[in-house]
Amino acid sequence: MKRGELYRVHNATKEDPKHYRIFLVVSRQLLIDSRFSTVICAPIYTNYEGYPTQVPLGIDEGLKHESAIYCDNLASLPKSTLTDFVGTLSAAKMQEVDSALRVALQI
Repeated sequence: MKRGELYRVHNATKEDPKHYRIFLVVSRQLLIDSRFSTVICAPIYTNYEGYPTQVPLGIDEGLKHESAIYCDNLASLPKSTLTDFVGTLSAAKMQEVDSALRVALQI
């Protein structure tokens, strides 16, 4: 598992009406490689409203629909749930994610 990878997670949260949602791993690699059982992820939604905390994605990144990473809705997920690999974001797209995370976390 690496930072910048997309995974389909089934029943990630009880509040989510979807049976699965795609998440982007945003934790630093040191944490991902550690013995900690969870990593920080950003969910992908099909709505894109143009907020600076959202990063647009689409077919180029391996998705079925135009979507967006919601960097202001981070979740800590067990590594064991991240088994259905979808794809990896490009370095340029990860730079956009980093910018959106800075806005979301006000750093």
